[in-house]
Amino acid sequence: MTHTEDRAADQVTGLLLAAGGGRRLGGRPKALLEHRGRPLVEHAVEVLRAAGCARVHVVLGAAADTVRERARLEGCVIVPNPAWEQGMGTSLRAGLGSLAGTGARAALVALVDQPGIGPQAVARVLAAYEDDSSLVCAAYDGVRGHPVLFGAGHWADIAATATGDRGARAYLKEHEEAITLVECGDVARPFDIDTPQDLAHLE
Repeated sequence: MTHTEDRAADQVTGLLLAAGGGRRLGGRPKALLEHRGRPLVEHAVEVLRAAGCARVHVVLGAAADTVRERARLEGCVIVPNPAWEQGMGTSLRAGLGSLAGTGARAALVALVDQPGIGPQAVARVLAAYEDDSSLVCAAYDGVRGHPVLFGAGHWADIAATATGDRGARAYLKEHEEAITLVECGDVARPFDIDTPQDLAHLE
């Protein structure tokens, strides 16, 4: 591990948004969908760890108690989001709030329903971290996607503008010129598991 990777592992916390209720999946919580024989949330935590995130915070909402029972999330900080039905913005706010006072200088935000994005893509985004002012997004054929890395200098403004299902979209649009785009289209596929048709992507 190089000095830079070491620093990133110490200063960047993985933030997994896993609170969604799977409305278009007939109310099946996304965290509990099976992928390679285990819950999607467990798979996503492992991806963050394999990419170099030593600390991982997981935001839970829909069926949170069942997720805790069924998924092995040892070593993770579990962040409850009682307002999860209001959309992803509430999860992002809860997650960023949970990092206050932890010493984290950046959050690497991943979504639980994107199993096509593996450790290689996440590690590339992590490697682009520099300091509190970092703003990094994975790109797929030049189009901005997840995961995203927010330096701590951006957290308050992102939390203030994160509403509904938009998360940080408005903030990123406003700060486009400050974003470092990291191409990941050669190592990952950024599909979401949103509809029953999408379940075909799970293994």
